[in-house]
Amino acid sequence: MPRKFIIFIFVVSALALAYTLLPFSNPLSILQREKNIPQVDTGVLNQSQETNPENIPLLSTVASNLEIPWALAFLPNGSLMFTERKGNVWLIDTDGNLSNKPVAQINVKTIGESGLHGIAIHPNFNQNQFIYLYYTYEGEGDETRNRVSRFTLENNRLTDETFIVNGIPGAIFHDGGRIKFGPDGFLYIATGDAREPSLSQNTNSLAGKILRVTDNGSPVPDNPFSNLVYSYGHRNPQGLTWDSQGRLWENEHGQSATDELNLIEAGANYGWPTIRGDETQQGLKSPIIHSGSDTWAPSGNAYLNGSIFFVGLRGQALYEAKIENGEATLVEHLKGQLGRMREVVVGPDNMLYITTSNRDGRGIPTSEDDRLIRVNPSKF
Repeated sequence: MPRKFIIFIFVVSALALAYTLLPFSNPLSILQREKNIPQVDTGVLNQSQETNPENIPLLSTVASNLEIPWALAFLPNGSLMFTERKGNVWLIDTDGNLSNKPVAQINVKTIGESGLHGIAIHPNFNQNQFIYLYYTYEGEGDETRNRVSRFTLENNRLTDETFIVNGIPGAIFHDGGRIKFGPDGFLYIATGDAREPSLSQNTNSLAGKILRVTDNGSPVPDNPFSNLVYSYGHRNPQGLTWDSQGRLWENEHGQSATDELNLIEAGANYGWPTIRGDETQQGLKSPIIHSGSDTWAPSGNAYLNGSIFFVGLRGQALYEAKIENGEATLVEHLKGQLGRMREVVVGPDNMLYITTSNRDGRGIPTSEDDRLIRVNPSKF
């Protein structure tokens, strides 16, 4: 079915039967999915669009029929760029039009969860047109590796690839992949442990870390270990965002449970694989909040109005961690209504933009999956 901007009409017949083949899915979720989600009639920054939140529905369709979308990023002019895990990069312009062909098709290694992941826009994009991507490639001897590359956006095409950080350990799972520029102007890179937990504790390894680099991939001079590493002891970090105080929040997958929301400090050790959940040990940081025996499988996150929002893959919810005095109170939204969710960002209209991930092999896709959906948080 061609990509298009349409009202969602979900077809659910026979899909429940597929649940037995998909152990990570919720058998009830296919019956709970939101139907008839209205279309966003214009681009997200179109001046003719309704701006009063009270008149904007809770859920609006931006794009449908996507193929495992992974990351979203808004450009300064309000257009929206997103990645698909198989290697495509797409652009939605300010009139709401999806590009008729990808702005880039990256040659990625796609095994398991690997492929094209994060995207970041340079803080000085209006001057240099730089776009950054995190993706998996095949290294020497069939090794799985990840890298961050810089591109230039020219005539709606990504050109002039420059390798920024190369040789990040990769695997079929636990590749990390989120990249974002922080308020300090430096690029932060979340990497997974590549299924080798001991690498997370090795500050000379790029695996299981949050890296902090300049826009050309060099170590930031005041990094705690005089290399690219900013924090360590991570299993599979999936979300990076900053609050109004400039503090970095990260969420990551635990081992079948004890998923985490962490407040990140330079040089700190977040404990994997030594501690998890409520466990403590001197010199190791415990999470602000964790999932206990439940599994969120948290992915992208975003800060808005005093809360950290993050989406759940297995949890199939939009989670809101209300932050006060360094503590978090967790609220669930949209539980089971959209299936698996991969990414959430705040748009220039102060709406949340999320992607589903129901075609990633672990979900039950409905007609029109995967989708990019606008969420009006004032309706919660």
